[in-house]
Amino acid sequence: MSRYSRRPLAGFAALARCAALIASVASVASVASVASVALVALGALSACSSPPSRFYTLAGGLASSEVRSAAPPLLMIDVAAVDVPAQVARSALVVQTSATRVDVLEQARWASLPADEIRLALSQELAQRLDAIDVSRSPRPAGVSVYRVKLSVQRFESWPASHALIGAVWSVRALSEEAVLTCRSVVSEPVGAGNDALVAGHRQALQQIAANVADGIRALDAAARAHRLVRGQAAPPCPAQ
Repeated sequence: MSRYSRRPLAGFAALARCAALIASVASVASVASVASVALVALGALSACSSPPSRFYTLAGGLASSEVRSAAPPLLMIDVAAVDVPAQVARSALVVQTSATRVDVLEQARWASLPADEIRLALSQELAQRLDAIDVSRSPRPAGVSVYRVKLSVQRFESWPASHALIGAVWSVRALSEEAVLTCRSVVSEPVGAGNDALVAGHRQALQQIAANVADGIRALDAAARAHRLVRGQAAPPCPAQ
């Protein structure tokens, strides 16, 4: 049976310390000066406070030299909403501790839900690699090929001090064509200790998946421009990982 645990479970110990300190404030109040009471009260408040949350993102970080040029794009992309497993569809980071157990890190959180983080990161990576723009929420101009990208994440695993793994099925379709390229990518990146290393590993894995998707878009676009991709014809093969 799979098990979830939440950190910090040490919150119960913190509550006990808090209660003990508050009781000490009450006892000191009857025999000590106001200054002594204030010092004990400050200690109680410190024990009762929660540790600060840290927020992580999979998107952003492109250098200024990697921003696309101002020239009109030769193609455009339409990155759809991303599907993720229910186990990780939450703002808190979920890490594997064994094959049947995960920990939910309440003080380590994504800046937005993982599905939104992955979609935004994929959009940015594809736009940079293809010198394209994402028109998923914008009008589409005539005369420019638009490729619809759909990503369904089936595995999103975080193994502290071991590896970060993303397994996904993705598809690419030119909106003006019937042919669809559907492929699967599984990428595992070694990581060191700490949440920063885990997030960096997931970013690297997602960059590799974006590279695969970009290769698929290029293959479809090349076939279409060469007039080889006609109605009813099969799409090009999946790119090598």
